[in-house]
Amino acid sequence: MTPDPGPSPRPGGGPRPRRRDRHGRGMRGPVAPPQVPLSVSRADAFIDLVNDSAQRLERRWPQLSSVEFGVLDVPGDPELPISLDDEGGVPLGTLLSGSRNGLPDRIVVYRRPVEIRAKNRDERAQLVHEIIVEQVAELLGLAPESVDPHYGQE
Repeated sequence: MTPDPGPSPRPGGGPRPRRRDRHGRGMRGPVAPPQVPLSVSRADAFIDLVNDSAQRLERRWPQLSSVEFGVLDVPGDPELPISLDDEGGVPLGTLLSGSRNGLPDRIVVYRRPVEIRAKNRDERAQLVHEIIVEQVAELLGLAPESVDPHYGQE
């Protein structure tokens, strides 16, 4: 005779849920804690670069506080005008004037084309800042060198 296993641990009497993966180790937790840069996605890190650059320029040019800075993955939104850069390639950023329809001016930086052109984080940060300086210069009607004296320097 076989011993009675006793009452089932689940009300329906079905199998217990698996609490471990098939190798028996179970979930070990996140790879990195949230405060470590490893857990920041590339898109979030790129947004941080745009915000840092915008804040640097807003300290120097207070009239930029009404300008919205944004990030899109790639150019191609049908509502946004696409203007090719000087070489006729993919645009890295664009200025959307909102004065006609009562919206604030917007500067949009395209993440994927910038990431493709930059080899590392430092180059990416420098390129993002140059794009934003160029768009702000266009908005203010100034030369990029007068918007940021460090423009174009490595």
